[in-house]
Amino acid sequence: MLHTGRRPITLPPMARRQEGAPGKEARHAAILQALSTDPTVRISTLAARFGVSGETVRRDIEALSAMGAVRRTYGGASVTHAGVQPDFLAREAMAGAERARIGAAAATLVEPGAVLMVDAGSTTARFAQALAARGTAATLITNSLPVVSAAGETDQLRVLVAPGEFYATERALYGAETDAFLRRFSADVAVIGASGLTLEGPTDAESRAAWVKRAMLDRAPRRMLLLDSGKFGRGYLERVAELAVLTDLVTDAPPPPALAAALDRAGVQVHVAGDV
Repeated sequence: MLHTGRRPITLPPMARRQEGAPGKEARHAAILQALSTDPTVRISTLAARFGVSGETVRRDIEALSAMGAVRRTYGGASVTHAGVQPDFLAREAMAGAERARIGAAAATLVEPGAVLMVDAGSTTARFAQALAARGTAATLITNSLPVVSAAGETDQLRVLVAPGEFYATERALYGAETDAFLRRFSADVAVIGASGLTLEGPTDAESRAAWVKRAMLDRAPRRMLLLDSGKFGRGYLERVAELAVLTDLVTDAPPPPALAAALDRAGVQVHVAGDV
């Protein structure tokens, strides 16, 4: 009750988050996960699922929209256009815990002395950080400046940087010189990320990124995709490769049944990261 000197004014009770309701980062990840199986989501449905107010979910959607991760719609959100994805810094802010687990799990799969091709992306940058933290001796061939920076934290990682035109939004180098440079080398493992993963294979919103991923996949017998579960079922502008081109998928949660079956038929080994 508020006393103003006249008559008392009764204010409505503030909405409270239910005990055990997920935090902001968990809600953001869940919204992206929901959009991986349904092109639209409703604020009312999400609020009931999370045990929070509709206004809280609306703010979540506004934040994700500002990052370019979703499109705001009347009463909810929808998937972004196939040719649009958030820039590197925005992606780095999303699903951070999941990406860290994926990177750490992927780092355990690297044998000492291996030669790795690592493409540009927020999850592959986490992989490089984990590899450096483990002190694994390896050679990295990359077009990603965050990967270079992470590798510089240890003297155990030798780094070869691909030339090309620098794109600030991706913190990476792309172009004909990049492709030609990568094709000069052979690697033991190609480690790539993607904008999404469908039954047809990994997809990407940027053609220049897809070209680099293909060049890396062509140069290694083991081909590892690092992808958080919020990207399952999301198709973007360009397919990078067929599922059967991959040998491994490292993710933070089991794929949905249809995708899991397709991965199994393609012979892709799925590694689900645990807590780190």
